[in-house]
Amino acid sequence: MAHATLPTKSTSDTAPDGELAPTGLARLRLILVLGALIALGPLTIDMYLPALPAIADDLMTTSSAVQLTLTGTLLGLGLGQLIVGPLSDAVGRRLPLIAGTVLHIVSSVLCLVAPNVAVLGVFRLFQGVGAAAAMVVAMAVVRDLFSGRAAATVLSRLMLVMGVAPILAPTLGAAVLLRGSWRGVFAVLAALGVVLVLVAIFLLKETLPPHRRRTGALRPVLATYRSLVLDREFVVLALVAALGMSALFSYVSGSSFVLQDHYGLDQQEFGLVFGIGAIAIIAASQFNVVLLNRLTPARIVLHALSAAVGSGMVLVVLTATGTGGLVGFVVPLFVLLGAIGFVLPNAPALALSRHGEAAGTAAALLGATQFGLGAAIAPLVGVLGNNGPAMAITMTGGAAVGWLALAATLRRERRLELAPAV
Repeated sequence: MAHATLPTKSTSDTAPDGELAPTGLARLRLILVLGALIALGPLTIDMYLPALPAIADDLMTTSSAVQLTLTGTLLGLGLGQLIVGPLSDAVGRRLPLIAGTVLHIVSSVLCLVAPNVAVLGVFRLFQGVGAAAAMVVAMAVVRDLFSGRAAATVLSRLMLVMGVAPILAPTLGAAVLLRGSWRGVFAVLAALGVVLVLVAIFLLKETLPPHRRRTGALRPVLATYRSLVLDREFVVLALVAALGMSALFSYVSGSSFVLQDHYGLDQQEFGLVFGIGAIAIIAASQFNVVLLNRLTPARIVLHALSAAVGSGMVLVVLTATGTGGLVGFVVPLFVLLGAIGFVLPNAPALALSRHGEAAGTAAALLGATQFGLGAAIAPLVGVLGNNGPAMAITMTGGAAVGWLALAATLRRERRLELAPAV
């Protein structure tokens, strides 16, 4: 049953089923394992970014068409979570995780031999479906074991582990390109999938006992999704999380073309600048743990979105006028990315805390909303011209809509709290 108001803080150290949540070294080991699993998605998305111009040349297609292969990956990540989430609630976490990672391995190999951009896009979609299993299961495991502020804290720590992936991914992709073609990137992704299958088999215990599992029949699954969609606060929080993610994906989609084609960076320089942006997100997510001792997660998200909109407006002006060159582009961009770093752990934790009885399904809908909206919004950067202003407008617009939605919901909750009892 969902709470009547937006969840704010929890100081409990117990898991949702009343058992003691992992602490100390056990919690650290769990965070490292879950971080490695979650990292598969960002690695799949980001590792081939330096190769996008090379792929366009090699497959004799346009930059917009190549960007659609990224959209296919995001769609796969969203679709896969809708499937894996309810399945993991019915059969446990480990089996869907292992099966999905194997699908990722096979798809990576097929991407390696893709003869044209259309085939590459199809295999990237299946690659995304496979990576979704790792991401949704990791989120569900967090909800299995933690709730409230503890869940937000663990997700912030996961952001630190997961943040290494977008830092290393473009650099690793650029290193592969120095020694071979863009197809080698997918060989590396296949090898990483093999490693993660071994991690899932040997290092992750089942966190959903049989007595807490739900039926996998279609009608109850649809009923669960219906209850989630009808929960106004869950929908708003999922939308806020998705808009924060869409701003990030707009950056991911357009950064290689803006930084390499417009500002003249080579593949290695692009990887460095991209990595600094990821550091901004990581730093914010870790400072978020400190802020949770003073502010509610909802208040942190609202302030972060305000900062994102403000810095985004500065970015729009500077890129549109050409003021400041590369520095004028990256400084407000990194502030915007840092603000998103506060949104990404808190909004999902708030949404998941409302439906602990169906953590896998809730995590699936949340993830599908994030990646589905990201898949819809990210191509706008290409449509608007693949330049700095296009990326700035797309990122800022998403943050602004998220701020409006959350502010309206918080005002509504406040009015309900102040209303006299009937």
